Amino acid sequence: MDINKLIMDIAGLAGGGVIVVTAGYYLVRPDIQRYLRLKLAEVKKEERPQLLMLRLQAHERLILFIERINPTNLFIRLHHQGISLADMQSVLLNEIRSEYQHNVAQQLYVSPLIWNIVSKLKEDTLAMINNAVRNLPADAEGVDLSKKVLQHMAASAENPYDLTLALIKKDIQELF
Repeated sequence: MDINKLIMDIAGLAGGGVIVVTAGYYLVRPDIQRYLRLKLAEVKKEERPQLLMLRLQAHERLILFIERINPTNLFIRLHHQGISLADMQSVLLNEIRSEYQHNVAQQLYVSPLIWNIVSKLKEDTLAMINNAVRNLPADAEGVDLSKKVLQHMAASAENPYDLTLALIKKDIQELF
């Protein structure tokens, strides 16, 4: 019988302890939540200038990326006298993909809309180069590819690179 009495005493004390701790938690909970909200707001306030700098740098990197994959700049930078069509295509595609991979982390700091537009611009640029190669004769040279792509760009009503740059600049303005 002593064991039953001991178990009943322990259960009674444990139950009372749970009730006291639960009541104490519900009494102090609003104060704890308020303290945590204030701490979080304080941390965010301290990090805000750093985050703004990171976001501005990401926009800057994307503007640079767009300028670097713009065919006008791309051909000037990568063209070599006498380069074959296949070699020129390979160099261009590798350069665009490399630039993109170098900037892929910037999507953390820009809006999803901006990142999707930049990614689509990259894909459209790759497709434009590949389509131009398909429409050229097999014996064409790299300079022929340059001419074909630049003619296509000149025939476009609006320059997609300029439009994307304008959207990025608008997104930057929304930060302030």
